[in-house]
Amino acid sequence: MRIVVVAYMSLDGVVQAPNHPEEDTDGGFAHGGWSHRFYDPEVMGPVFGEAMQGAAALLFGKHTWQAFAAAWSGRAGDTFSSLMTTLPKYVVSSTLGDDDLTWNTKLIPGDGAVADISKLHKAAGGELVVLGSPRLVQTLLREHLVDELRLMIEPVLLGGGKRIFPDDGGMRTLELVSTVTTATGVNVCTYRPVRPPTRIQVPLIVQ
Repeated sequence: MRIVVVAYMSLDGVVQAPNHPEEDTDGGFAHGGWSHRFYDPEVMGPVFGEAMQGAAALLFGKHTWQAFAAAWSGRAGDTFSSLMTTLPKYVVSSTLGDDDLTWNTKLIPGDGAVADISKLHKAAGGELVVLGSPRLVQTLLREHLVDELRLMIEPVLLGGGKRIFPDDGGMRTLELVSTVTTATGVNVCTYRPVRPPTRIQVPLIVQ
């Protein structure tokens, strides 16, 4: 399965709480709902629509899953809502149990998450789409498990907040596959990681 990350992102790399003020106030974040003024339905709407159409399953971290489950569970009436309800879902958590799960969701225990997600990554299937879940995405990037990033980079600086990129000092090269600029100044960019080249051992010849 190809692992695809879809995210709203500020120009300084913040992905926290793009949708509404109370979505995620961790760390005193006070700019919830920041993405609304830049939303262009003609260009940005299809980003999520196409991701959902290509998805075989959705993958979440705990807090994002709880927010999405509360917002979307039981909703129906349009294609997007139906897909959100019917697609299989996985949530990574060290504190949730099977009895806590709803919304067609399976648990991936936090202590074995990398191994379990690696198995999904190697399995046959369509795309495993990740929405939100910044800590989870950091781990996936660090473990080279992300196949594609679809980022909607918005012309605003938020000054701090949760980000999806690892800060471990490692260099990771990305290929820009496509970019479209909306009328609101958002760059909708698709990136794919460039895999590190395989090192070939060259015999040392001493003369």
